[in-house]
Amino acid sequence: MVNLAEILEIIMIVSFGASWPANVLKSYRARTTKGKSLMFLCLIFFGYIAGIISKLVNEAYMAAFASKWYVLIFYVLNLIMVGLDLCLYYRNYLLDKKAAECKSEGR
Repeated sequence: MVNLAEILEIIMIVSFGASWPANVLKSYRARTTKGKSLMFLCLIFFGYIAGIISKLVNEAYMAAFASKWYVLIFYVLNLIMVGLDLCLYYRNYLLDKKAAECKSEGR
């Protein structure tokens, strides 16, 4: 049976997760790091890793894993989305660097 704390956790993780696909798409289309914070992305990424580990080391959660696996899936999906955004940040950083080099060479 799902309790109130679990329902609220699911709402939190789904709410956070709903914004990441749009953010990844925005990063892909923007092709720049302007307006993005690498520190923020890294903190969120490691926060999701901590959340996943907290689930895996929680004996009560693991004892009921067969009926509560879906919570962990949302953490993993969010981690993947933030990871994609980190990869796009790196791509966009390289594009920014290349654009700056072209500008300094007068191209």
